[in-house]
Amino acid sequence: MRLPLSRRRFLLMSAAACAATQVTAATPTAIWRGQALGTRADVQLVGLDREEAAPVFRAVEAELARIDTLFSLYRTDSAIMRLNREGSLPDAPPDMLALLTLTRSVYHVTEGAFDPTVQPIFALHAEAAAAGRAVDADALLEARRRVGFDQVSFDATSVRFDRPGMAMTLNGIAQGFATDRLATLLKDSGLRDVMVNAGEIRGMGNGGDAKGWPVRLPGGRVCRLENCAVATSALFGTRLDPVRQVSHIFDPSGKDVTLRTAPVTAFHESAAIADAASTAAVVMTDRQLALLKRLDVDLEL
Repeated sequence: MRLPLSRRRFLLMSAAACAATQVTAATPTAIWRGQALGTRADVQLVGLDREEAAPVFRAVEAELARIDTLFSLYRTDSAIMRLNREGSLPDAPPDMLALLTLTRSVYHVTEGAFDPTVQPIFALHAEAAAAGRAVDADALLEARRRVGFDQVSFDATSVRFDRPGMAMTLNGIAQGFATDRLATLLKDSGLRDVMVNAGEIRGMGNGGDAKGWPVRLPGGRVCRLENCAVATSALFGTRLDPVRQVSHIFDPSGKDVTLRTAPVTAFHESAAIADAASTAAVVMTDRQLALLKRLDVDLEL
């Protein structure tokens, strides 16, 4: 049920700032740039030149290609698209089940504010926007009946929807997951001073200058990451329907709540958790924001 638009994360961080690490002239830094789950990605390795980094970057590309087969909404053969189409996956890939396990934890901590089963609502709005019309109220009500991560069942080998017509998008956590997977791959390769940006940013080591990896945040402030990840979400970072001011982020509860319009930035050692937390925070109340401390998430509003 892939549509011309997918639910996209909005990162207000400057890619140029990510690339502008302060390393000494004597310190080689190899840089790779490419694509990850439909967004621009880059990896920086301190201490390697381009030739030394070539086999590492080939492994990075292979890992991203593998992750794309799991979570991409752009390809009909991805695991998530097969799940959305068929309603179940009896042979779900282990990494998909691992991400669903993490998703379930965030879903419960956020009292359902982070819920990837909002895809039917997203799809309905995307179809209406493509046709140049507003969403039908009855159709929207029906789509909301198919939302609820508590209606997703999975075990060590399989996943299924417990209600007909359900669908998921993991775009609110998958880019962070990809960043974490690349960071693990690089660490297992013996690299300790790296920066990974697969849609969300994670820095390991000190960036080559003992000051951390610089990342420009909304408003222009530059933070420096040392063994930490950062993710930013904004309600209108991406508009499904610019004419009707329909955002790409939806409140799963369906209640008449006021969503945050200012960017929300989340910090955590895991890019996946930072990714999900920043997405959820857009639709969370002030009381609920305090719940993110249970995940050891630091927020900047």
